[in-house]
Amino acid sequence: MPALQTKSFITTLEEYEAIPEDVRAEVFDGQIYYMASPSQNHQTVSMELSTILNTYLKRKKRTCRVFHAPFDVKLNDTPLTIVQPDLMIICDKNKLDGKRCNGAPDFIVEIVSPGNSSDDYIRKPYYYKNAGVREYWIVDPRRKVVTVNDFEGNDLNIQYSFNAAIKVNIFEDLYIDFSEIADLLSI
Repeated sequence: MPALQTKSFITTLEEYEAIPEDVRAEVFDGQIYYMASPSQNHQTVSMELSTILNTYLKRKKRTCRVFHAPFDVKLNDTPLTIVQPDLMIICDKNKLDGKRCNGAPDFIVEIVSPGNSSDDYIRKPYYYKNAGVREYWIVDPRRKVVTVNDFEGNDLNIQYSFNAAIKVNIFEDLYIDFSEIADLLSI
C-alpha cells in the first residue's frame, strides 16, 4: 500500500488500537505510516493469490491459514511495530489471538502500489527477516515482476517475470503460475 504521509509517533498497542478502524496504517518502530486503498490490479492479484494459496492449504489438509489485509501483525512490542501485509500464511495457531497475529507469519506477499516501492523493497524485508518471516514475496503488477526472498534458504531478491511458475519455498510442491494472473490485469 502506498504511504500517504508520516504523521505521528505511538508507543503502545492501546494507542494503535485507538486509530479509527477506517484508517489504514502500519507502525514501524513507533512511527505511523498511513496507507491508501488498493487499486483494481492490486485487488486482482491479491484475490487470485489468496485463492491459490487457500485452495492448496485445504487440498493438502494443512493447519496453516491464509489471511489478507487489513489484518494486523504485531512484529514487536518495543518499539512498537505493527504491519498489515497484503497476504500472509500463518502456520502457528498460537500466534493468533482473535484480533491479530503476534509474531512473524511464515509467508508474506506484498503487492507493490505506485508510491510505496521503497516500503516493500527496503523497509519491509528488513523487518520481516529480523522478525522471523520464512519467505517474503514482492509482487509488482506494473513491472510484471515477482521478487522472492527465501530467508530460510538465504536466497534474496530473486526476480521472476509474470511468465514464470514460481515455487513457494516453504512448501514442497506449491508453484504459482503468474501467467494466469497476468492475463487478468488491466495494465
